[in-house]
Amino acid sequence: MPSAVTSSIQDRKQTMDPAQLEDLPLFSGLSRRQRKTIAQHADEVDVAAGSKLVEQDRLANELYIIKTGSADVFDGEDLINQLGPGDVIGEIGVLETHKRTATVVATTPISAVVMYGPELTALKDSVPALFADLETLVRSRLHEGS
Repeated sequence: MPSAVTSSIQDRKQTMDPAQLEDLPLFSGLSRRQRKTIAQHADEVDVAAGSKLVEQDRLANELYIIKTGSADVFDGEDLINQLGPGDVIGEIGVLETHKRTATVVATTPISAVVMYGPELTALKDSVPALFADLETLVRSRLHEGS
């Protein structure tokens, strides 16, 4: 992992446009109403290249869905995956382990949707399909790592 990694994540502090969720695979199968509900519980962030989105073994408070840009995933010093548009970051920690299982570093500037744990939990009853998809993703990634 690059030794000069910084943390520079800028919250846009604007209302999330539900139409922007339509092109992301995690949300594309949901209804317009469900995407509108999710948008009320989500924020957009810009992440500078070289910034850590999440750090291994730290508490997991949020998950990210990459809209644009790319990131490398590290287990310790080992590069284990590369992520890009549509990929989810942090779902294992938020939904399963409560700690980060890897470090993710932006390799290019990233625009992402971020959902914080309490906001995500608030959606469990109103958008159960989102949770089913996230739980499937968690199982898949945990299975890949074993």
